[in-house]
Amino acid sequence: MLKLYHAEPAANSLKALISLKEKNLEFESVYVDLHKFEQHEPWFLAINPEGQVPVLEHDGAIVTQTTVMAEYLEDAFPDAPPLRPADPLGRARMRWWNKFCDEHVMEYVSIHGWHRMVTVIARAIEEGEFERLMARVPLHEQREKWRKARRGFEPADLANATRKIEIAIDKVERRLAETPWLAGDMYTTADINFFANCGFAVQRLFPELQVETRAPRLVDWIGRVSARPAVQAAMAMPNRTDPALRTLTTASH
Repeated sequence: MLKLYHAEPAANSLKALISLKEKNLEFESVYVDLHKFEQHEPWFLAINPEGQVPVLEHDGAIVTQTTVMAEYLEDAFPDAPPLRPADPLGRARMRWWNKFCDEHVMEYVSIHGWHRMVTVIARAIEEGEFERLMARVPLHEQREKWRKARRGFEPADLANATRKIEIAIDKVERRLAETPWLAGDMYTTADINFFANCGFAVQRLFPELQVETRAPRLVDWIGRVSARPAVQAAMAMPNRTDPALRTLTTASH
């Protein structure tokens, strides 16, 4: 039996949801409310001591980190629709793009997301309560990120994050001039990774980058990924984010 502990259908939670939907795998959905800090409650820390979502549970075994999770699903369910090329070169290309997304894209899009949404949440918490909540965050890096959000991200950090995203957009645009999907002729976990962490929101989050004219192949790719039934099903999962916060993701910065 599969069980997925996840938040709203965005970023890493969306990445895991799409993979499960694309492979037509039945799973139990367990919503973890990040706005109530449920990821730091004892019951969840017993599942993942790092206090991070999503988490995949398969017959009692726990798998974390979404790129690892996607590979696990390929290995554990070989008869399900594949999201990984059969040939070594195709797999290497898929893994290269996943590494690029994980190391050079995800965090920088996240900075802008935290700047717009988490800063509002962090500043609304009374000082003593904020420190109490921070004491429960297992990862040092996450505690520092929360504190940075409360203070406000430095303009230089935001500018650098935008620069990294521009590099990613241009790199993906060049790749799509050569192949229909990031790893080649096949839609893979690499496409899911970039879409979930950047692609589906890039036009809303960064209108000043003029993605429509700067990267028309990327825009076409976003449309093709968005039209996939599994992607639509994943994005239709419940979104319990405060509507007032959700509107911040559509505003320019």
